[in-house]
Amino acid sequence: MSFPNVYTHRKVAESSAKSCDICFKPSTSVLITPDNKDFFYVCPGHLKDPGFCTPKIDQAAVEARKKRELEAEIARVKKEYEEKQKKKKEKEKEKQKEKDKKDDKSKDKDKDKDSKTDDDEKKDDGASPAPEEEEEEPRVFELKSTFYEARRNKKRQAEIAKRNRERLQDPSFFPSVPKNLP
Repeated sequence: MSFPNVYTHRKVAESSAKSCDICFKPSTSVLITPDNKDFFYVCPGHLKDPGFCTPKIDQAAVEARKKRELEAEIARVKKEYEEKQKKKKEKEKEKQKEKDKKDDKSKDKDKDKDSKTDDDEKKDDGASPAPEEEEEEPRVFELKSTFYEARRNKKRQAEIAKRNRERLQDPSFFPSVPKNLP
């Protein structure tokens, strides 16, 4: 009958939207216990209300996300460094070629034009900002004690009502008519 005070936030389809248990507006957000014993619809705005519930932060997931971000940053920096090294090598090669081919000025002008356009293109590529990932909303919540007790009472009342209905269906629940004469 009892269930833990840990609820996971899930979304349902728009066609399955039902009224929020708090404000009765249609909602597609559902809070459900891990063992699926209790669930209820709630508006996303209520999840941000500190008087209703508190998010439970999974430290392992936070550390894993930070580690992924750090690895991505390291890979990006390595890539940029390699590109800079390639540019330096190309410039050194071009300088060597220019020294070797001072005789032909027209070829040098063409190379200068080509190198300028290449540099402009590379600057444009480097100027594009990396897309930032949106912050993930917490998925696991713990209800405040008043709301949790209300959920437990509602669940308990539903079980009592179900038990009473089953008893009323059982014919042996009612007393039988006396068969002996008084």
